Amino acid sequence: MENQKNNQSLKAVIAVLAILLVGSLVYIFKMSSDVETVQAEVVKVGSEKESVMKDLQDLKTTYDAAIAENTSMSEELIQERDKVVNLMDELKKSNGDLSKYKSQVKTMQKHMNELMKENESLKTQNATLTTQRDSTVVVLGQAQKFNEVLVGQNEELSKTVEKGAKLSILNLQTSAYKLKSSGKEIATDKASRADVLKISFTIAENSIAKSGDKDYYVQVIDSKNNVLGEAKTVNFGAKELSYSFISSVKYENKTVQVSQDLPGKNFEKGLYTVNVFDKDQLVSATNFTLK
Repeated sequence: MENQKNNQSLKAVIAVLAILLVGSLVYIFKMSSDVETVQAEVVKVGSEKESVMKDLQDLKTTYDAAIAENTSMSEELIQERDKVVNLMDELKKSNGDLSKYKSQVKTMQKHMNELMKENESLKTQNATLTTQRDSTVVVLGQAQKFNEVLVGQNEELSKTVEKGAKLSILNLQTSAYKLKSSGKEIATDKASRADVLKISFTIAENSIAKSGDKDYYVQVIDSKNNVLGEAKTVNFGAKELSYSFISSVKYENKTVQVSQDLPGKNFEKGLYTVNVFDKDQLVSATNFTLK
């Protein structure tokens, strides 16, 4: 009887142990499933985080390239790039829900596409303006060179005209004469007999020269280096000129014969020099000798 009771007690214990074992197995299975679920969730979150981070890195790379082009939008692009960098820093520290970051990335991608279109449009406009500017510079450069050539030609032409407009003094001659009481003039080469020196020259015809009254300063220098005649002095700027007389001529672009007497006495023997000046410019010179 007692053995029968013991067997029943053992069966009861075994039954309880069996129930506990089944419960333990069920708990262990559930815990394993939960761990796998958590692990799968962690892996999923990590993968999504990497994906969002990659999208942000792509955004940053695109902005960096656009900023390097140094367009008029560079400042705005830098601000947007900095927003991306800040979000990347937040994402690195985050271990929670990524939906906020995904949403912000989509917004940033949309805004970036808009900015890139605008930036490309500006680049196209700048390229067009640069081409137009370069063409303008080329045209202006050609015009400047052409203008420089014209200026040079005009200067040369002005010099040629100025040179051509100067009057030529030809056939400058000087003769000494003895005056008779009758008024007759007798040519002489003797200093002791000379009473007057006759200086003559020809102004050549010049159609482009300026017509009007002309003054020529005639300078006669004897063998002792004395200026004969009036021996007056005139200044032309820093230059000073001593002259014997002024020969005034009315010039009308045609050949003019000029002759003027220089009276005197006690003429020196030797070599004489005769110079004709147009203002301070020597235009003709000759020499003669009195014995």
